[in-house]
Amino acid sequence: MIFEVFRQEQRKDYHVHVGNVHAPDREMARMYAQVMHARRKPAHSLWVVPKEEIAEVDSDDEGVSMGGLTQKEYRWATNYNTDETFAEEIEASQREQEEAERGREEAEAND
Repeated sequence: MIFEVFRQEQRKDYHVHVGNVHAPDREMARMYAQVMHARRKPAHSLWVVPKEEIAEVDSDDEGVSMGGLTQKEYRWATNYNTDETFAEEIEASQREQEEAERGREEAEAND
């Protein structure tokens, strides 16, 4: 079985692919990885992963977009279609919240 090895030199560094090891099981793969990739040059950690468990997401694939959205209209409420009842509901909710806060303040003052 082939296991891919990723090495992190220091705690805040990224893990970097350093090679692979051939081993019959996970425990042996860990031992081989330590000997081959952390013996001479100390490492903070190693990731040892079966090769068949690694999947690739390619930006050329259909339906895949990486790097975030360039249009961020979703951040502004002005870009949503709303009707007048929506605004009325917001006002009613705000009044209700203010009344609840006043009631809480009065209860605390009476205690």
